[in-house]
This record gives sequence, structure tokens and C-alpha cells, in this order.
Amino acid sequence: MRIARYTTGEDPTYGLVDGAGEKIARISGDPLYQPISLTGETSMVEEVRLLAPVIPRSKVIGIGRNYAEHAREMGGETPAEPLMFLIPNTAVVGPGDPVVMPPQSTNVHYEGELAVVIGRMCKDVAPEDVARVVFGYTCANDVTARDLQRSDGQWARAKGFDTFCPLGPWIETELDTSSVRLRTRRDEEVVQDGTTGDMIHDVAHLVSYASQAFTLLPGDVILTGTPEGVGPVEAGQRVEVQIEGIGTLSNPFVRHDD
Repeated sequence: MRIARYTTGEDPTYGLVDGAGEKIARISGDPLYQPISLTGETSMVEEVRLLAPVIPRSKVIGIGRNYAEHAREMGGETPAEPLMFLIPNTAVVGPGDPVVMPPQSTNVHYEGELAVVIGRMCKDVAPEDVARVVFGYTCANDVTARDLQRSDGQWARAKGFDTFCPLGPWIETELDTSSVRLRTRRDEEVVQDGTTGDMIHDVAHLVSYASQAFTLLPGDVILTGTPEGVGPVEAGQRVEVQIEGIGTLSNPFVRHDD
């Protein structure tokens, strides 16, 4: 099932997207917190404005260096355990929204990633029980001010600017994450082409590990790391993150003073 959050010019609402990604059937209720039902109203996806499929009410948890080749390209060691960091929920934007590149940075990078959306409050979840607390999956771009990441020594500012966490286009609730293909394009050029099968720590381990540190709440998002091929983006360029079985997240990049 694909669940989108969208607007037709009025208050945001939710809908079910068909397998072709062309039609959306409006539903009542909040899929994370309330029962849902079809309203009978349908629209074409191209006629509505898709929004971030979830706005985390608590937190976004990032995972660093979870692909060996990416760790090597960054000149770092592969961590023995997941390397976690937090991103403020104010960084989240939706498909088509501009990523605003701040004046503090001259080296902003894309990072295409699979994102996990938590569906139930949980703590200390065993890996074999992770499936029962996951609501679904979406595409993410873990945008990073690479120069600030290096100079600050920690990653809160470099990854936490407003608009630095695009999510979308919708949430896919049924996905085998053992080996799905992830491609990132910058202005139609394929710059990342990997598979989740190359993750050092798989989804079950990441969710379990994060839950041992934090109580996970419905709507929390875990970014699972990026394959090799990260690189800079210039103002005026567009980055697309395409994940097999989900869809494509596309965002333009603009300068703060444009």
C-alpha cells in the first residue's frame, strides 16, 4: 500500500496511490494514529501537490557510513556499530520543494537514502520484532553541508538546516528491503547506483539499535545511510532519488539569496 500526504489547495490530507503512481484515492483519518477509510474522492497525482509523507513529531535519526564504499570515499573507517546522529524535524520538506542552500556553506552534497518510518511507540525492540513497529518506507535525500560537517566536528548543523531532509513521494508499507536498488540523479546524470543489500547494518539492526538509545514514536524517521557516489550540488540543479518499489523523490536546489 502506498500512502501519500497531499493538498489540492486546501488543508493537507492523505490518500492511497495506485500501483502506477498515477491516481490517488482520498482517505479519512490519519494512517499513523487513526483508522482510515476511503472517501470516494479520487484525483490524478499530477493534479495535486504532494507533501512530505510524514512530518516527524519527534525526530529524524540519521545513520552515517552504513555502506563500506561510501565510508571509503569519505576517507573514514567503517564503524563497528551504527553511527547515529539527529536531524531536527524542521529540516523535512516534500517532493518538489526547493532545498535552500545556506550562505554558511559553499559545498552542499546530495545523499540518496532509504528512509524507515516508525508506526508504533517502541523501546528496546529485538531485530526479529522490527517488522511489527515499522509503518513503511520512503525515499530521502540526506543533504549535507560537507564543509561544515568537517569544520564543526559534529553533524547537527551540517545536516540540520531547514529543507535539508526531503522525504517522499509517499510511504510504501510493503517492501522487502534486503536488496532494493537505489539510484540518485543530478540533472539526469546517474551519480549513485547501489543496493540496500550493500548496507553494513540492515534495517532490522538499525531500528533495533536506535530503539536501545531512544524511545521511537509513530512518525519517527530513520535514514539508513547512503551508497558511494555522493557529490556537490549547485544552485539551479535538481536531484532525484529513485528507490525500487517506492518511487522517485525530486527536489530543486536554490541559493538562500536567489
